[in-house]
Amino acid sequence: MPHPEKHESRSPPSDWVRRFAGQVPAGGAVLDLACGGGRHGRLLLERGHPATFVDADTSALGDLIDHPLATVIKADLETGEPWPLGGQLFDGVVVTNYLWRPILSDIIGAVSPGGILIYETFAEGNEAFGRPRNPDFLLRSGELLEATRGKLTVVAYGQCLQENRRVVQHIAAVRAA
Repeated sequence: MPHPEKHESRSPPSDWVRRFAGQVPAGGAVLDLACGGGRHGRLLLERGHPATFVDADTSALGDLIDHPLATVIKADLETGEPWPLGGQLFDGVVVTNYLWRPILSDIIGAVSPGGILIYETFAEGNEAFGRPRNPDFLLRSGELLEATRGKLTVVAYGQCLQENRRVVQHIAAVRAA
């Protein structure tokens, strides 16, 4: 079943992802997790990266099925089943507008040596402005910093109220080569 408070659409890539997309090693494989329409993986495909798109609903990704650099995987990440990507590593892991804490360590573990995690999602305080309001889907203050501590090196981090009246937390962090 799709995430009850997931807010992904075929809108343009986020400014945060655009800012750090160039730090994915040249030609490196990327993972667009809980990708919805795949806006971030598509951005990276355009830059020549092989991209794996994972979502519980892959209906918006049909145009990518025959793309030579795209892999589409239909997987519900919230069932408690094993991580669908096994030990596969990616030079770029992108997650936006999605939080499922039981797989956070798997997400971080999917970043290859020399690779980058680019993560941005809703944070505490967003409930004052709209959905999601459920604390299960809102990052706590500093939560991404704590989740990556000792595993990845933070390049940039922030939590802010954006001009579109959303409270988000984001991180860009790399694994030592």
